[in-house]
Formats: sequence, structure tokens, C-alpha cells
Amino acid sequence: MAIVVLFSTMSFTIDMHFCGDTLMDTAIFQQVKTCGMDMENPLTEGCSVTKKNCCSDEQVVVDGQDELQLHAEQITLEQQVFIVSFVYSYINLFESVDKKKTSFEAYKPPLVTKEIFKLDETYLI
Repeated sequence: MAIVVLFSTMSFTIDMHFCGDTLMDTAIFQQVKTCGMDMENPLTEGCSVTKKNCCSDEQVVVDGQDELQLHAEQITLEQQVFIVSFVYSYINLFESVDKKKTSFEAYKPPLVTKEIFKLDETYLI
């Protein structure tokens, strides 16, 4: 629920760079990188030949909500029962299981005096 609230209130910008009709680069939260084919101003002042720039930049702005309001009086009794039962069952999923206490935890294992697999000549391969 917190993730939904976070993303619904967050606003961000998507920048796109098109070279002709082809999408060359997209960027979120930063400036888009160009393809390097941007038109530059001519060095000579007397030149009157101009060409149309083939590149274009687009910017899509996604605005988040400014106000969050929850009207509790609009929630019906059935919805309240559902919410309470859902939260209760979800919390109970993460309860720890009681460990069973064993009676042999305080005792040490017996010492091995002979290697039985060598005496019986049984080897797992």
C-alpha cells in the first residue's frame, strides 16, 4: 500500500530524442543524449541557405497527486470487516512457529572408536 501511495504522489519527466521518425534515446530524471546530428549555425554570416533540422526532442511530464484524502465515513461496515480480517490474516502469516524442545539437546554425541565403513569395507562411489 505504501508503494502505491509513493508512486501515485511522485511526479517525473521522460525525455525522448527522435532523429527523423526513429527514437534514438530516452531518459528519466535527466537530460537525453543527442545523436550528434543537430544542426549548427553556419560560420559565414552571408550564407542564407537553411535546412530543416531532422532531430527533435519531446518531453512527457507525469504529474502525481497533490492531495491524498481517505474518507473513512464512506467505508461501509462490510468493507471495514474485510480490511480488518485481511490485516489480521496477513499479520498472522509471519508469526514464528514455536520450537519443540528435545530431550537430547543437553547430551553429547558418542565418541567414534572405530570407523565402521572401513571394517565392513563398504565405500560409496
